[in-house]
Amino acid sequence: MRREVRSVAGRAHYGRRKCIVEPAFGQMRQGRGLRQFLTSGVAKVRREWHLLAVTHNLGKLYRAQVG
Repeated sequence: MRREVRSVAGRAHYGRRKCIVEPAFGQMRQGRGLRQFLTSGVAKVRREWHLLAVTHNLGKLYRAQVG
């Protein structure tokens, strides 16, 4: 993995994470106060995560229409 990340293509690929994936996790953690899941078990945590993702995306859609 280290060799892959150090390659030119690997740097380009992993460098895009900053603008594609990571901001959504950071926004959900900061804005929603997500520090840990409230449920236990993979199925329940998955449902909780999906609920958080839906509310995050609905908020984005709302702000896009209002602004």
